[in-house]
Amino acid sequence: MHTLICGSLAFDTIMVFQDQFKNHILPDQIHKLSVAFYVPELRREFGGTAGNIAYNLQLLQGKPLIMATVGEDFLPYTNWLNKNNLSTRHVKEIANSFTAQAFITTDLDDNQITAFHPGAMVESHQNSVKVAANVSLAVIAPDGRDGMFQHAKECFDANIPFLFDPGQGLPMFNGEELLHFIEMATYLAVNDYEAQVLQDKTGLKLEQLATKVKALIVTLGGQGSYIYADGQRFEVPCVKADKIVDPTGCGDAYRAGLLYGIANGWDWPTCGRLASTMGAIKIASQGGQNHKPTRAEIENIYSHALVQQVALEEKLAN
Repeated sequence: MHTLICGSLAFDTIMVFQDQFKNHILPDQIHKLSVAFYVPELRREFGGTAGNIAYNLQLLQGKPLIMATVGEDFLPYTNWLNKNNLSTRHVKEIANSFTAQAFITTDLDDNQITAFHPGAMVESHQNSVKVAANVSLAVIAPDGRDGMFQHAKECFDANIPFLFDPGQGLPMFNGEELLHFIEMATYLAVNDYEAQVLQDKTGLKLEQLATKVKALIVTLGGQGSYIYADGQRFEVPCVKADKIVDPTGCGDAYRAGLLYGIANGWDWPTCGRLASTMGAIKIASQGGQNHKPTRAEIENIYSHALVQQVALEEKLAN
């Protein structure tokens, strides 16, 4: 059975300005701002929530099935997906559109100026969960607003359990709409900032939101994560990365680990540990889909982290 990944596919064009923006933007002249940054360093990455989650789930030898809408410029990404054995049967091309893409300029202080073009992503409602066969689990990740509503409702009506991951799509919905999503969802995943936004918009505390789903997962970056489930709060420690290079896509890698554990019926601490392992692997490389560990290497990193955690817990207990 497959895990359906509903979300965006996007190109990320990342440029590095070898200076600081503040040295070239005059505060008293921003009403007529006109600046140009020389960016000798540029790279184009394959990204988007659906692409990143599916890529990581494939590394785990899961069975991801991407559902997304793309533009006429998608061919290089198609070739990449084919190369990584990721099906494109539910990737729909929208005529006269560009694939969603972000243009990100970063300075030496890690400040960013980003322009995002949603392109074909806003047509995600043209895809239907109803046509996807052999699906036992799904994730509704940031995508076109109408598509997110539709895909959540279709999963709910078909009794397909799904993880609701609002992410950067949170600003598109009001509190009532978010609660409607949560009422349909089986699982809910947010980072700590998104958790606060969710509480502000719905007027409910995390503990209250957790009663509406089987599990509520909150990630804390380098501080680990925690999972509300089965009337408990499970603390999940961060797995130490070999090096910290780029956090882009770490949340998506984490979610892939969660989905793999859920699909295989694992308990929540085990799901969380695998999710943290995937995040630690991802952060050691640039972009969302450039890390290439084998399944055996992932297992070794997971096992080593577990041994360290058990040793620490025994030391604290004594």
